[in-house]
Amino acid sequence: MTVNCLSALVLQLFNEPLAGKRVLEVGSQDVNGSIRPFVEGALKPREYIGADMVAGKGVDVICNSSDLIKRFGHGSFDVVLSTSALEHVQDWKAAIHNIKGVCKTGGMILLTTCSHDFQYHGYPYDFWRFELDDLKEIFSDCRITALEAIFKNLVLVKAIKPDDFVERDLRDFKMYSLVASGRIKSLDPEYFRSWGFRKLLLRTRILNTMIRGVNFIGSRII
Repeated sequence: MTVNCLSALVLQLFNEPLAGKRVLEVGSQDVNGSIRPFVEGALKPREYIGADMVAGKGVDVICNSSDLIKRFGHGSFDVVLSTSALEHVQDWKAAIHNIKGVCKTGGMILLTTCSHDFQYHGYPYDFWRFELDDLKEIFSDCRITALEAIFKNLVLVKAIKPDDFVERDLRDFKMYSLVASGRIKSLDPEYFRSWGFRKLLLRTRILNTMIRGVNFIGSRII
């Protein structure tokens, strides 16, 4: 998580009365920073659960984002957070459905993800790029209280699930995919076999190798 992303999340949560509330973080593995220490230390929620599809630092429950409702139940959390995770979820529509589902009526959803200028960063894959207009449409069934770009390559949405919530049908919604190099409804297996995607992976591996080489040389010099 970048410093800009962490700062934006802190600003959005700073004045939120989270004491005594249940918080779920979706995609919670702490790879390069986490909002969790701030939330638990400063805002004092009753419970903070980190869920991810793999075990790791910051993960309390191993659960796929498409199984959140099944695992926790409808309306089970006052706050649902997801930071820089949605771009890595192949079925992002199922993830959004479950995020909205486990958030209780009147509860808050706070989400950040990558926009188009963010470079490919497979962990192990990197599927999607979201723009502000996309998030506005995706959360049009909620009351959006914040919608903003973070620096130049991340986007943030903060939304309240209303009393009269009727879920937006996203089945025909097209999102930009790095794998397909275009906006598509869903990822089919043939996209992963395309020359464009293989070239993207090759370019990323070469770049990462060069970066590791420069870092190694730098450490030797120092």
